[in-house]
Amino acid sequence: MPEPTLRDLLDVAVEAARAGGQRTLAYFNTGTAVERKADDSPVTAADRESEALMRRTIGAAFPDHGILGEEEGETAGPAPYRWIIDPLDGTRTFVRGVPLYGTLVGVEVRGEPVVGVIYLPALDEMIAAAKGEGCTWNGRPCRVSPVDRLDQSLLVVTDERTARARSDAFARLAARSELQRTWADCYGYVLVATGRAEVALDPIMNVWDCAALLPVVEEAGGRFTDWRGRRTIHGSEAVATNGMLHAEVLKLLEEPTPG
Repeated sequence: MPEPTLRDLLDVAVEAARAGGQRTLAYFNTGTAVERKADDSPVTAADRESEALMRRTIGAAFPDHGILGEEEGETAGPAPYRWIIDPLDGTRTFVRGVPLYGTLVGVEVRGEPVVGVIYLPALDEMIAAAKGEGCTWNGRPCRVSPVDRLDQSLLVVTDERTARARSDAFARLAARSELQRTWADCYGYVLVATGRAEVALDPIMNVWDCAALLPVVEEAGGRFTDWRGRRTIHGSEAVATNGMLHAEVLKLLEEPTPG
């Protein structure tokens, strides 16, 4: 069987993200029951059913590909392809009835993130990217913003309290940026990729949170790294910018907290 093209992978990623995302809408704003996982993070039937549907969609197209998902763990495959999925990024947002949550699909080929899809079901917005193919927002090309001054930038973070607890980095960035908002989870990175924010960061991230984001941000013209500047989805943290501000943002993140 010939190796799939990037377009083949992207088409299935879009299909899986849409299918999983639309499944979550059956539970959105319905008062669905919330359980707690071992790490005390919330999980709902929407998370589980979405992931199951996404796995079936991917498996039907590529039965020998590996899949890593937040809820069901990893199913290894012999092919050099690994799908990394988050069926409901922003469960806390979802259970509050806020529409800024997403369904994420990333694809690694031989360890390189090459495809990323973010679907925002409650907003019906699809952001999709493949390496070298650019990034689209509901089918139209999208780009990061041209802002080149941090004092004119919008900074977004998922949880301000967590960011401030880690170090003084968020306070330094907030003091230098024009506007700060807590538009959370994947939505903040969508804002960067579509030119509506310049900086998004999180001090705590899992690989399934990051896998779709790196290709999306990069193909939109931005940069996605950990707080030390490493281009990775495995850094347990993330910062994305429009690219022009990245070095300045990293410098502020790296400055030690006064002792």
